[in-house]
Amino acid sequence: MYKEYFGFVEMPFSIVPNSRYLFLSQRHQEAMQNLQAGLGDGGGFAMLTGEVGTGKTTVAKAMLASLDDQTQAGLILNPTFSNIELLEAVCDEFEIDYPEQASLKQLSQAIHSFLLNSHEQGIQTLLVIDEAQHLAADVLEQLRLLTNLETDSRKLLKVLLVGQPELQQHLQTNQLRQLAQRITGRYHLLPLNAQEASKYIAFRLETAGAQQMLFSNRAVKSIAQYTHGIPRLINLVCDKALQLSFHQGEKTPSQATVEQACQQIMSFQAEVYQAPVKQQSAVWSKLVQYSALSALGLGLAWGTFMYLPQNIDKWFAKEQVASDFEPQIKTATQAPIEIQAETTAPLLPEHIAQQLTQGTSRASAIQDLYQLWGYQSSLRDGLCLSEPQSVFVCVEGQATLRELIQLNSPVVLNLTFEEQSYHAVLYGLSDKSVELLVNQSLVQIPVSALEALWQGDYVAIWKQPLRETLREGDSGEAVVMLDLLLSEALGENVTGQELFDDELKRKVEAFQIWQGMSVDGIAGKRTLARLQRIAQLDSPILMSINEERG
Repeated sequence: MYKEYFGFVEMPFSIVPNSRYLFLSQRHQEAMQNLQAGLGDGGGFAMLTGEVGTGKTTVAKAMLASLDDQTQAGLILNPTFSNIELLEAVCDEFEIDYPEQASLKQLSQAIHSFLLNSHEQGIQTLLVIDEAQHLAADVLEQLRLLTNLETDSRKLLKVLLVGQPELQQHLQTNQLRQLAQRITGRYHLLPLNAQEASKYIAFRLETAGAQQMLFSNRAVKSIAQYTHGIPRLINLVCDKALQLSFHQGEKTPSQATVEQACQQIMSFQAEVYQAPVKQQSAVWSKLVQYSALSALGLGLAWGTFMYLPQNIDKWFAKEQVASDFEPQIKTATQAPIEIQAETTAPLLPEHIAQQLTQGTSRASAIQDLYQLWGYQSSLRDGLCLSEPQSVFVCVEGQATLRELIQLNSPVVLNLTFEEQSYHAVLYGLSDKSVELLVNQSLVQIPVSALEALWQGDYVAIWKQPLRETLREGDSGEAVVMLDLLLSEALGENVTGQELFDDELKRKVEAFQIWQGMSVDGIAGKRTLARLQRIAQLDSPILMSINEERG
């Protein structure tokens, strides 16, 4: 329709999957890195979640495309299987022969033989299951049993589960606790922010043969706001805008045309995607005044000394059991970042101030934080009251921005304005700006503005699946997890053994010596607490944001 009019060689915003239009934002790249790390040595399961249209399948296919010759992969789409149907689908995907009317035992044996034969040839096997939220609990448990076959150093079958947030809820049930414990890589994919949406639109236009960026900055901001940064919805809106622009004879879509396209497309979407009602602009003027009150100067040096006991102990109050759940400094996985002072705090645009004031619910902010970990929070979780059977501990405290940067993990911040509290997740940072997650939307503000609005209160969550003391002779999934955590902290190889043997005792002793603790080779409560602060295998990290994105 409008292809020739705008000089395209093909339609730029078709929702039909096309590998030429594979766009990996910083979030998509981070998702790939986290999942690949989770499926590394010793890991058997990884999980990617996100709302409809955020690009989960894009990430999964990009991962498959990046595999080397020593990895064979299978992809199962839209599964609604029984136990037997799942195993048959696995056999079909990897071209494994099996008899008609085969039993579960026959199918399992055929798959195990295939995996062993592949391992002997030096080939790793990866199974990706898309829309995994549709799998019943007994089918997911059958999938876990498939991964039990392993060597001394690795699983013979690695599985990536891809699904909507409901998948997180499934894995929190008691029936699936063993599977949940085996997931060593989790990532919850967020929508694109305005800057990423602009790059996404420009990329698709260029790929389709456009000679210029057809959408103005203002138009892109409107599209990002209306669509909430969902790539699939961005495609629909841009396609509609180009259609309308063509019919009206415009050289490029005008702002009015873009607004019309947004309204037409979004009016048919779920209520959750409806554009938020703008709040009064008086809030913005007050925020501007507050943001101009002060500027923040912080110099930050990263290094391995952060792991030394004297630096770790400050997070553990003496003689208090509850202190074992205080934050722990993590390894910096990115280049050091220094927050530099500004002589004059920049003003906040009105739309940013309005977006910040959407964060009136602390429970919603805590829910956003849990989703970054790849989990769906419960009502008690939202109140920072950890569920009795939860693997998480919720911590409320006071810290400086320097300490939160050292922590290198997202936390909920309490922002105060005229005795009204707002809540946002600290998501990313650069030398002069921070990125906050407010009601599933990202907003970037100057560091000086954050200092004016934040008095140091924060909420953090920490994964602590191991609570009971483990010692030589014990066995089971908890021992496997202990070995995984110790190997991560000490930089040693994972054994994957379910028995607490002499080798694992040696690792415990090495960790205790390193941390200046009493050396007994027993993974007691304090040893486990400290270990799990250091070795957060699948925890999210603070994103490094580019200044041009502001």
